[in-house]
Amino acid sequence: MTPTPGTPPTGPGGPHRPGRRLGAAAVAALLLAAVPTGAAVSADAATPKSATGPQGQKLSVSATTGLDPAGAKIRVTGEGYGTTSGIYVALCKDNGANRVPSPCLGGADMSGGSKNSQWIVPKGDPYEGELALPFGPGGTFDVEIEIRSEGDGLDCADVPCSVVTRADHRASGDRTQDVRIPVTFAGQEPGEPGGEGVDVPAGTVSYKPVADFTSAGKPLDLLLHPDSKKLYVGADNLPDTADTDERGLYELNPENGKAESRITDAPGSTGALRPSAAARISGPLPGDGVVYNYPLRGVGSAKAGDAAATGVWLAGSTITDIAPGTAPGTVLVAQGAKLSEIERATGTATRSLTLPGGTQFAADHARGVVWFSDFAAGKLHRVDLDSFAVTASFDLPGTDSIAGFTEVDPVSGAVWVGVNRSVLVFDAKGKPVKTLVGKDLARDAAFDAAGGRAFVVWQDGGDLSDPANDNNGTLTVYDSADFTPAAKDLPLPGNQTQLGAASLAVEPGGATVFVTSPAEGKITRLTRQVSPLVTQAPADRSVKAGEEVALTARAEGTPEPSVRWQVSTDGSQTWRELDGATEPVLTFTAKSAQDGYRYRAEFRNDVGTTRTAPVTLTVTEATGGATGGDTGGGNGSSGDTTTGGADTGGDGSTGGGSDGGSSTGASGSSGDSGSSAGSTGSTVGGGSVGGDTGTGTTSGGSLAATGITVISVTLLAAALLGGGLLIHRRARRRTTGLA
Repeated sequence: MTPTPGTPPTGPGGPHRPGRRLGAAAVAALLLAAVPTGAAVSADAATPKSATGPQGQKLSVSATTGLDPAGAKIRVTGEGYGTTSGIYVALCKDNGANRVPSPCLGGADMSGGSKNSQWIVPKGDPYEGELALPFGPGGTFDVEIEIRSEGDGLDCADVPCSVVTRADHRASGDRTQDVRIPVTFAGQEPGEPGGEGVDVPAGTVSYKPVADFTSAGKPLDLLLHPDSKKLYVGADNLPDTADTDERGLYELNPENGKAESRITDAPGSTGALRPSAAARISGPLPGDGVVYNYPLRGVGSAKAGDAAATGVWLAGSTITDIAPGTAPGTVLVAQGAKLSEIERATGTATRSLTLPGGTQFAADHARGVVWFSDFAAGKLHRVDLDSFAVTASFDLPGTDSIAGFTEVDPVSGAVWVGVNRSVLVFDAKGKPVKTLVGKDLARDAAFDAAGGRAFVVWQDGGDLSDPANDNNGTLTVYDSADFTPAAKDLPLPGNQTQLGAASLAVEPGGATVFVTSPAEGKITRLTRQVSPLVTQAPADRSVKAGEEVALTARAEGTPEPSVRWQVSTDGSQTWRELDGATEPVLTFTAKSAQDGYRYRAEFRNDVGTTRTAPVTLTVTEATGGATGGDTGGGNGSSGDTTTGGADTGGDGSTGGGSDGGSSTGASGSSGDSGSSAGSTGSTVGGGSVGGDTGTGTTSGGSLAATGITVISVTLLAAALLGGGLLIHRRARRRTTGLA
């Protein structure tokens, strides 16, 4: 279901096209790995549900609870989906809002016979027909898929799962097509993403200052090199350290801020080397190093360890902005309202354009345009990079005050322009789409394309006689698609504009952010934190006295949250922690006295505390013979005497299952009087992933039928990496249900 354009594999709906092979890029994209084909069971007792997507899409699923773990056939319908991009319909791990649903069951069906997932595309799409189904009128679809609780590294008993729609592989980073409806299988505790945030909402994102770097003079600009991962900083002299020359291009260790190297000299107007500040960094050099502007008209390049920069001195007026050119070895340069493309080796202008006005621009090479801001006249000009001519101009309101920045979102092509205490956002065609208002001056923006986030640094005016100023700046984070806040605002004490504009650098993925404060001569390193978000919660349980109870709760967060189980014996009026209950699974033997007790898990980290909803334990008197110890399946540990029921997929059991076939495993390890049944393994392209030992069942899967064995190892690796296959399960820890 995830072919690469131009190399279509066979997908849902038809047989493999003769004479066509699966491309390597398609194999790498297959996180939606194929599921072994098996008999499906309709979900008669399940509950239908609907959900609304971020763009008003409506998704409906005919069955969502009590599904048969061995196989369930469900109907999935949708309406209001965009008709310009394809989607997948599948059962996937639910990773929460704005997180790609992955791994998934169903996918690249090389035989065309599996119905574990569906690929739906706009009418006229090249893959319509054998591989994919077309949307109906109004972006509608009506499909049937067959799902099961476990396979391909996904176990819906361990993680929350949902039937989802998501953008196909041609727009894998697009989260606007994500619509999720949680589903649960018979005998499985439901996963309920979220939880109740005690002090902050569950899943709250924030940024924490962890270090201040003061080793680069007055920082003017910075860049985290995408290849070498070095932090380059352009710097000038601080006024209070005038006896020390701090100008130059610094290379800092991004972890501790240590200055590993510094380039101070660059060619001046006569070609002779001289100490120079690094005013603005244009972009990275391949492998390592940067291209940058040094005052007044210098264009230089250097990398860590160079004795001096190589560069040229341009004719004309002062350089006011700089960006990478359209060809290797060139840069785009603004000298006031004049835009030129310059050869870095000679300083020769290969082409030039004088605009009506302006000093600042942003280049969008992916779309072949430059956006040139004329703050004085209140205009935003679009320059075509092929013709090097102005093709359109747009109003830039509110520009009668302080000019901030002009930046382009690399994903959407939207233009973000900082003006006074606002950020004006235009789409890739120049249409105004949003105005973001802050309490400080908008000074710089940076984008995390992988996470879909936009970061804006706002500086205080620094004039404390103005009631609007308090000497503190702010860092804000937005979802770059819908402009909603994506993290708590972070105050930046002392970050004000009196000695220069602040700048930003964001690590891919957004885990680390660097913010400069020229007035303080420092760079602050910030790390992302996330309060606990429940990914799996327990459900009410009804058992007989003497039976084993296992309650499971899991949460994610940064830092990794700890868990404590709590019990209430008075209907949730008071709670107390269970001694030693600090694992995701709470296991104990039920007693009659525990009837009506309520349980919950509390997750904590440095950001906040989140609790699962309380669940009730109902205990009835056992009937029949006496129970000698724990009743139910043992966990496979030595010396654990059990009576009665089998433990399905128990850890530590000794199984006879084998890869590529099916067999019945031997009994559990020493001390287990019950039997153990292993989980189901899956085979991809002839290889297999075995489940827990015990009764193991494997199937050749839809890929195996094609005979394309050359891709099996690659596909399996993709599934392991994308799905985070759980190879080892922790042994369950027994504890008492009553403190």
